[in-house]
Amino acid sequence: MKIPQMIAAEFRRLTASPMSIVALIALMCVPVLYGGLYLWANQNPYANLNRIPAAIVVDDAGTTIDGKSVNYGDQVADQLIADGSFQWHRVASGSAATGVDDSKYDFSITFPSDFSSSLASASGTAPQRAVVTLTTNDTNSYLASTIGTQAAEKIRTAIVKQVNEEAAQRFLLGLADIRSSLVKAESGAAQLVDGSASAQSGAAQLADGTAQLADGSQTLASKLGDLSSGAAQVRDGAQQVSAGAAKVASGNDQLAAQARQAGQAAAQLAVDAPAAGQQLIAQLHAAGVNQAVIDQVQAGLDGIDKKVQAGNTTIQSAVGQVNQLAAGSDQVAAGAAQVSSGATQVAAGASQAQAGASQLASGASSAAAGSAQLRDGLTTLHNGTTQLHDGLSNGVAQIPDNSPALQKKQASTIADPVNLKNDSVTSAGTYGAGLAPFFVALAGWIGIYALFLIVKPVSRRAITALHSPVKITLAGWLTPGLLGAVQMIGLFAIVSGALGFGIHNPLGMFGMMALASVTFAAIILALNVWLGSVGQFLGLVLMVLQLVTAGGTFPWQTLPGPLAGLHHVLPMSYAVDGIRQLMYGGNPATAWADAGVLAVWMLIALLVSAIGVTRMTHFRTLRDLRPSLIG
Repeated sequence: MKIPQMIAAEFRRLTASPMSIVALIALMCVPVLYGGLYLWANQNPYANLNRIPAAIVVDDAGTTIDGKSVNYGDQVADQLIADGSFQWHRVASGSAATGVDDSKYDFSITFPSDFSSSLASASGTAPQRAVVTLTTNDTNSYLASTIGTQAAEKIRTAIVKQVNEEAAQRFLLGLADIRSSLVKAESGAAQLVDGSASAQSGAAQLADGTAQLADGSQTLASKLGDLSSGAAQVRDGAQQVSAGAAKVASGNDQLAAQARQAGQAAAQLAVDAPAAGQQLIAQLHAAGVNQAVIDQVQAGLDGIDKKVQAGNTTIQSAVGQVNQLAAGSDQVAAGAAQVSSGATQVAAGASQAQAGASQLASGASSAAAGSAQLRDGLTTLHNGTTQLHDGLSNGVAQIPDNSPALQKKQASTIADPVNLKNDSVTSAGTYGAGLAPFFVALAGWIGIYALFLIVKPVSRRAITALHSPVKITLAGWLTPGLLGAVQMIGLFAIVSGALGFGIHNPLGMFGMMALASVTFAAIILALNVWLGSVGQFLGLVLMVLQLVTAGGTFPWQTLPGPLAGLHHVLPMSYAVDGIRQLMYGGNPATAWADAGVLAVWMLIALLVSAIGVTRMTHFRTLRDLRPSLIG
């Protein structure tokens, strides 16, 4: 008996009666129904979120910003309702709580009374976070609660974007005001630089002048010192002159007194002389002196009288001169006294002038030092004002002079600076298409498992008639393998046709599905050959293990350690990955590697099956002689 004949015999057995045909058709439809219905139900659930009832509660009392009334709760609620992502119902807080409790709403979003004021507080002195309350009820649906959480996070992100945009607008407007003020400050700083330069120049001139004043005052003090010394000598000399003049005046006064006496005597003599001469002549006449003698005497007396008169005149002139000399000496004495007094005052004044000049010199030196410090300080001030002007100029240059339209665009960019660009290497497209590889592979295992409920793993007749374990094994494998391939044709038609999932490599994907199906057939065959019904049960256990380790839903890296290890061993993991690569347009090399692992599993399972069939052709086990209830 050849392999095709054994396969045909098994098919005749499976279709021997109408009920057998119905059972075969029903089992053949198991993977199509399982995979098709599940993927249909989950084809694109995110497109139908607008059917999920959700409640919005707006208790926000609003606030006032820059004199304008704002109610962020109303704004967000209106945006959500207009967006239509969910079936939103705006209700009171009591109705929302009751609705979530009795499953009328899957979840609710509540904006409290201080929502707007909390958002506005960010720019004040007492900032606080605004609160948005998400109320869920997992008895309604755990996934609905999860979706509600994601929706709340998106709402929070949208609110943050809106608030940030408004804050950025206020910031940019304030920055523009700062720039305007800096421009004015820069202009003032420029004037300050000019003024400090003028002050610096004047301070330099002042320093030079005060230095010259200090030098001049030192020279003046020195000269006044010499003057004071000379004035003291003059004072001493004047005092001596005054004393001498006083003595001369006193002597002259005495001389004048004596001269006046002499003058008086001379005057008296001049008066008495003629009378005396006449008396003498008379006496001569009386005495009878000769006339000639008397004439001679008279002539002598006349001569004497003339001399007396002339002497008197001379004496009177001398007395006048002596009087003038006395008066002049008195004036000289008085003048000398005044000179002495003036010299004393001059000496005192010169001494005071010297002291003042010394003080002036000291003050001028201090003024020179102060003016030098002032010059240095004004130089520092000028340098500082120059740096201030340069800094303000740089500050003005660094702050852009943006128009209001550009500021609005900048605020929008600051509030939402990152735009996510999805540059996928491959894309499933929809949620259902993302799950398809996993459920196709799982449906392939379930389909094969169901077929082995009616397909005999090996033919007892063939074991009795033939002693060719290889042929028996291949015949026992190809029968469910071919039926499994037919199942995959139907499932592929559902996935690509009825559900309309995009498939990048249709032939490759069907080939991978068929390879997975025949590999699963070889594995379940080996379990049945060696363990009978127990092996069939272990096929179910193995399906459950692969269900959780294949990484069809969550990434396999999230599995616990032992299960993550099984992911790298069990065949369904490679079937899921291979179908993904071919369905989404992934790496062909990876798909070939997955196919290679499945082929190795298939060959090992066939080898194990052949060994089991060999044992069955040569030995009889207790299970063959006394079958248990479970085989």
